Amino acid sequence: MAPYDVKRERKECYAPKNTAWAIVDVPEQQFIAIDGTGNPNTAPAYAHAVGALYAVAYTLKFAGKHTAGGDFVVAPLEGLWWADRYEAFTGGVKDTWNWTMLINMPSWITKEMIEDAKQTALAKKEIPAISRLRHFTLHEGRSAQALHIGSYDDEAPVLHELHHSYLAANGLRPSGLHHEIYLSDPRKTVPEKLRTILRQPVEHLDS
Repeated sequence: MAPYDVKRERKECYAPKNTAWAIVDVPEQQFIAIDGTGNPNTAPAYAHAVGALYAVAYTLKFAGKHTAGGDFVVAPLEGLWWADRYEAFTGGVKDTWNWTMLINMPSWITKEMIEDAKQTALAKKEIPAISRLRHFTLHEGRSAQALHIGSYDDEAPVLHELHHSYLAANGLRPSGLHHEIYLSDPRKTVPEKLRTILRQPVEHLDS
């Protein structure tokens, strides 16, 4: 049996093809998560956080082989993004950005397995940020979603369309944090070919 792959099992959430905004219903899912603040391009805390996530994710992958659920493909890196001042977020003042970085976990990975994996990874890796990693559940429900192809810095026009055109035209408003799923490895992919899922939980204006 092929290892569980969230990109295959939840194509509507992890393998969309639409580059224009569309509505998707995102079910409750569980993740390993770590929180922080600062510019993702320059802040050492961000790099350490991502390193911690992958260290624990791969530890859980190997542990999963010995469970009834079995092996799984490590899911793409994801991030929830916000700022204390909305203008700082939309204006790209990245040093003040807050983030929660995530990696999706299959349903059979338990909180206890995550804690065990943290201890195992800490013993092997000199990444203190591992101790801050936590189990996290997220149920976004109705969400506007689009596949962006290009540099992360080129997302602004797509997000402007969402917040200044698409939502109003469809009687919707934001109901959660800005969410990105990184399908490409920026270390191996030229900026113009990066593939990123942009997601915004929404609700009807009259709700």
